[in-house]
Amino acid sequence: MNNLKVAVIGAGQVGGTCAQRIVERKLADVVLVDIAEGLAKGKALDLGQAASIEEYNFKIEGGSDYSLIKGSGVVIMTAGLARKPGMTREDLLVKNAAIVKGAAENIRKYCPGSIIIMVTNPLDIMTYLAYKTSGFDSGKVFGMAGVLDTARFKYFIAERLGVLPSEVEAVVLGGHGDSMVPVIEYTKVNGKPVSGLIPDSELKGIIQRTRDGGAEIVSLLKTGSAYYAPSSAVCEMVEAVLKDKGEVLPASVYLEGQYGINDLYCGVPAKIGEDGVEGIVELKLSDKESAALRWSAEQVKEGIEYLKKSGLV
Repeated sequence: MNNLKVAVIGAGQVGGTCAQRIVERKLADVVLVDIAEGLAKGKALDLGQAASIEEYNFKIEGGSDYSLIKGSGVVIMTAGLARKPGMTREDLLVKNAAIVKGAAENIRKYCPGSIIIMVTNPLDIMTYLAYKTSGFDSGKVFGMAGVLDTARFKYFIAERLGVLPSEVEAVVLGGHGDSMVPVIEYTKVNGKPVSGLIPDSELKGIIQRTRDGGAEIVSLLKTGSAYYAPSSAVCEMVEAVLKDKGEVLPASVYLEGQYGINDLYCGVPAKIGEDGVEGIVELKLSDKESAALRWSAEQVKEGIEYLKKSGLV
């Protein structure tokens, strides 16, 4: 991609850390936008002052005016309310929908040729909303969740077996949240099927812990939510776009019949390059996993229908 400027909407913990990772990975110029007066500008200034130490030479701007995002090739949407202890992703639905809708309108106005990567929860529903509001091609709008969910699953398996997370192969499908679907058949440790290394009863516990991965961190932090791993997951996708890697990553993408799912966003493996979603990989799933994926999609669909009834889509 020739346009090496990334806009991050929302300068909270996830957005600010995304900006940090982008410049430290030497990927692109960054602009942070946040409605909280001074927040984006302050974080941009702080990151700029670290440039000579970390040896990156990219421009970093911050402010509250959406016009700053002009010229961005990629826009990362992190703005929204964070979950509090006891709050489900669904609790966030209407409030975050209003935020995402306004942001998507501004992206359409100032960056009509950009690619949108969604992070705001409930992620799959918010990605659908951004797609409909922006009017962009569906391949230009996708969500981050699958990379994060897969990373969490790998970490918990590695922790159980005493190996490195990089030695674990895995893929997590479905909606981001309680209905995600880790696919055991495609989960291996140093080439060996995980089903032969961890008893089924323990695997079920690891899968549940993966589903509760964000909530567990929320309960520990008390006043915030995860941001290190989410920002890493986002940057993995940003890098795939900016460097036109054509990398297959689990992402929340628009499905039009693939996996028997139609007209909604759900997590599946997708080829990501400079044009956004350049292809969808259809894995062979067991009947049980296919049913779980369709059930996960139904949970996303219910949220979308709720937004439609609320007049937000």
